[in-house]
Amino acid sequence: MATSLSAPLSPRCPEELEAHLAEGGRAVVALSGGVDSSLVASLAFAALGPEAVAVTLTGAAVSRTEVARAQRVASAIGIEHVLLEVDPLAREEYRENRPDRCYHCRSVETSVLRAFGARRAARQYLDGVQRDDLEDDRPGLRAMDEAGFQHPLLWAGWGKREVRSEAHRRGLPNWDQPSDACLASRVAHGEPVSAELLARVESAEQILLDLGFRRVRVRVRGGVARIEVDPTEVPRLLEEPLSSQVVRAVAQVGFTSVAVDPRGYRGALVELPTVP
Repeated sequence: MATSLSAPLSPRCPEELEAHLAEGGRAVVALSGGVDSSLVASLAFAALGPEAVAVTLTGAAVSRTEVARAQRVASAIGIEHVLLEVDPLAREEYRENRPDRCYHCRSVETSVLRAFGARRAARQYLDGVQRDDLEDDRPGLRAMDEAGFQHPLLWAGWGKREVRSEAHRRGLPNWDQPSDACLASRVAHGEPVSAELLARVESAEQILLDLGFRRVRVRVRGGVARIEVDPTEVPRLLEEPLSSQVVRAVAQVGFTSVAVDPRGYRGALVELPTVP
């Protein structure tokens, strides 16, 4: 399977992708709990059965919500699921939070996954990279390529729309889950990353998730926290007394100043496929 970060001119069908995975042999799937890697886990299990295993990495940079989601997805698929702890904070370049932080994080993670796969005699290592990921500067992709990871969704030419559509068709429980990222992505570049800071970010975001907000980011610079939710959910968050209650609760986690961004989350928003 080619590792080149390129996609075919037209998307391939799921059957072609399953056949392609079947040819590759025993597989380790890096399952984050997001819809992209979840779909790869489903495809790999359909193609390889017990010869496919999903691995979710845990540690300070991974929220417990994300791990729990990965467990639910793996259970729904029926694939063997393993949790492995990883510590990117052990690497100085990660702690310093340089612009290439993701490269160093992925380098640590892939070494753990490759070591696990070697014990399982794995022949292929699979991730959830898809066509739309190529639109952004993602140094982590370079680390995945260097470690020999395959990108089956990219091979198939699928972007987020195709991924969500196929995930919905397969009945994956997270098919419409908003895209997420590691907790360190909330910390401004140049701001040192620590386990304590990541724990505070996770606690702050959990406050909003518990209130039913689906897309949540608590961005951090210094002691200042900026709350972002999906633009469609901003009016609810700005209502009183909820707004003041949320700001107070987040401040109590350990931030000196807290503000709600009235523009909401400004990452790439994906139009979901129509559900019958």
